[in-house]
Amino acid sequence: MSLPRDERTLERALSLVGGYVTNASSEDCDQKRIELELADHRQETLVTVVDTVLRFAAANDDQDVWFLLGDGNASYEAATNEVIERAQYEILAYVYAVVALMVLLMFRSLKAVVCIIVPLALTSILAQGLMAVLDIGVKVATLPVIALGVGIGVDYGIYIYSRLNSYLSLGHSLSAAYLETLKTTGKAVSFTGITLAVGVATWIFSPIKFQADRGILLTFMFLWNMVGALCLLPALSFLLHRESSSVMEAEKPLRD
Repeated sequence: MSLPRDERTLERALSLVGGYVTNASSEDCDQKRIELELADHRQETLVTVVDTVLRFAAANDDQDVWFLLGDGNASYEAATNEVIERAQYEILAYVYAVVALMVLLMFRSLKAVVCIIVPLALTSILAQGLMAVLDIGVKVATLPVIALGVGIGVDYGIYIYSRLNSYLSLGHSLSAAYLETLKTTGKAVSFTGITLAVGVATWIFSPIKFQADRGILLTFMFLWNMVGALCLLPALSFLLHRESSSVMEAEKPLRD
């Protein structure tokens, strides 16, 4: 009794039968669609559906009937995530290569490249570890965040290293140069890093999942890039500039 009498709307009515699984045939009846409504579009869910379809197709395809992945938002998302997963390390390699080249051209020193790039790389590795712990997949919404974190974090490193190096070039010990760097540029870097982190931390409470994921990653990367520039970068500089640290016992006062 619920079926319409108008055959033009009958196909649409039949496609709604079955609750969460709907079926619709093409006009030529040469293909039949099976539509699934997913509980979410997380990477784990999409991979499970794709793997299930591919295994079923491999076991049941023959010369008359074969099963293919269709269209829809979930299909496009799954395909996009597969491409990103294959290309993520290549993309990050390009990002770091360009950043390292710019730093090398600016400071004309491989030591500067190491001091600035190593804290950035460590933050990227920790960010991917955080994504694994929080079950945040590498996808369109999250991969640019890692690249953005590198772009913001390299600024911190350049500011700190430039000021630190200027004091070291005057012949001062690393401890004195680091102290003066913290008093000047260090304050600015700390204020900028905390301000950016607090601003994007509000995204964590968003009901939109991809925005919440971005908020978590950006907050983490802004803070850890700041910590890396203020703590790890001077430590690396100490290891790579031992000749400058040899005067630590006889520190000279900084000239005004």
